[in-house]
Amino acid sequence: MTDHPLNGVISIRSRHSVDDTVNRLQEILASKGVKLFALVDHSGEAEKVGLAMPPCKLLIFGNPKSGTPLMIAAPSIALDLPLKILVWQSADGAIWVTYNDSAYLEKRHGLPPELTANISVVDALATKAAG
Repeated sequence: MTDHPLNGVISIRSRHSVDDTVNRLQEILASKGVKLFALVDHSGEAEKVGLAMPPCKLLIFGNPKSGTPLMIAAPSIALDLPLKILVWQSADGAIWVTYNDSAYLEKRHGLPPELTANISVVDALATKAAG
């Protein structure tokens, strides 16, 4: 798996299962006081309608103290907030942690560079959960 710098998607390989990676992310978020708004189990929902797919879960999270200044500065960033991390299994069995690159989001929405730190935390969260 390679990063896709032109579309702002970063994928890093996890050393853990999908469920373990998701659990690690939930623990990290809780320890930092970041709110988990939703956990979407795409593969679980597929199974409910008789379809099979490899494990795939999306965590939607954020902190209004960090996100609100971004939305005031560039309202279109609300399309990409709250932040999201996708944990999924590829066809070869590898587990991936995928998220939007904060530098890409800065350019996409014309964010002031000094506010990019409010969303760049996603890089550290993904790396820690995958490690």
